[in-house]
Amino acid sequence: MADLSGAEKRKLEKLFGMSGGYVLNFSNRTFEEFVDEHTGRKIYEPGYKIVSGSKANRLRGFWAHESNYLVGKLIGALIDYGHETEAFKNDGSLPEECRRIVERLAQQNTVPEIDALIATADGRDFEALAVQVRDAITKNQPQAALDRLHTFVIKYMRILCEQHGLTVTREKPLHSLFGEYVKKLLDGGHLESKMTAYILKSSISVMEAFNDVRNDQSLAHDNVVLNYDESLLIFNHVANTVRFLRGLEARIKAAKPAPVETFEDDIPF
Repeated sequence: MADLSGAEKRKLEKLFGMSGGYVLNFSNRTFEEFVDEHTGRKIYEPGYKIVSGSKANRLRGFWAHESNYLVGKLIGALIDYGHETEAFKNDGSLPEECRRIVERLAQQNTVPEIDALIATADGRDFEALAVQVRDAITKNQPQAALDRLHTFVIKYMRILCEQHGLTVTREKPLHSLFGEYVKKLLDGGHLESKMTAYILKSSISVMEAFNDVRNDQSLAHDNVVLNYDESLLIFNHVANTVRFLRGLEARIKAAKPAPVETFEDDIPF
């Protein structure tokens, strides 16, 4: 359930014109498509129905059932849409007041680095896996996400190792992949700080311990699941590492010289 106060709900309802059961200028179909596009949720599923099941009531049902992160994401997208369609011409400062609600909800996210957990390569299985991981976190269930996160990170590390010319086999555990990748980064001079190198080296043993958590304390098997606080700590640490590696790989790619174009000397003109 999103942490929206009564005053905040009233502001949002006024901004989106919800008093008559509507939400901005959406039809049932376009509203369904919009919510699905921005949150991956099916707004016309039974769980979101309140009273009449109108668009406005469906949105209220969404606020009542989803996390701060997901509700904030949808509200922000609706505000953007309202600006694009010039729906807020006569609303004065209300759109910006509602934007501050979005900012507050974003600060309540249990995993600040959640947006780093997206598929890196083409493949339905990788994208589905990323969605499963993010879905568990938006529901504030880090314990349920540990197994999926472990699989996600293995897939991600295999991709990075292959991009750096390292041999990848299905038998290599996560910490081995991570260790070889870190060594490649060090050998290539891609890290500027000794402390960064130290953190990444120490993370090799963290990834090895992650194997044990996945096997013995997650839903991967018939286990007693790790408690919430420790699950959240592990999830945040691993997600932050993924975010850092994404940024680092982007800088490495940007630093590579552009390929030199070659031209034929015997062009027939």
